[in-house]
Amino acid sequence: MTMSPKEYQNFAKNREPSRSVLANCVRAFLVGGLISIVGQAISEAFMYGFHMSRTEAGNPTVAVLILISVIMTCLGVYDKIAQWAGAGTAVPVTGFANSMCSAALEHRAEGLVLGVGANMFKLAGSVIVYGVVAAFFVGLVYFIFGIGGH
Repeated sequence: MTMSPKEYQNFAKNREPSRSVLANCVRAFLVGGLISIVGQAISEAFMYGFHMSRTEAGNPTVAVLILISVIMTCLGVYDKIAQWAGAGTAVPVTGFANSMCSAALEHRAEGLVLGVGANMFKLAGSVIVYGVVAAFFVGLVYFIFGIGGH
């Protein structure tokens, strides 16, 4: 039996498990919030333990969150949490680190350059490009209107 693409789409849609949008939103909110709470705790630890200002504590906090995400990805824990939580793990910086690390792990057998180096930026490359372009235009607006700076 050969199906047309439209028939296959209907066939697949009828067998797809139903998803509760509300439950997905609640799970994403809870896990994303938990990641934010952990980040805030790390930031507070840097501020009080190392006597940093809130601004100074920002960069090491992000670095520690990325490190935790990469370690959890290597152990296979982050992906299990991400399956359950959805966007709650994808949106924070930990999701970006997870996508980079997952691709690197998946393609490590192909070598460092053509495997890891080439493939880990397939998903994350667009994020980097849009971030750089957005930063350029924001900087341009700041420059033109004299906002900020000295």
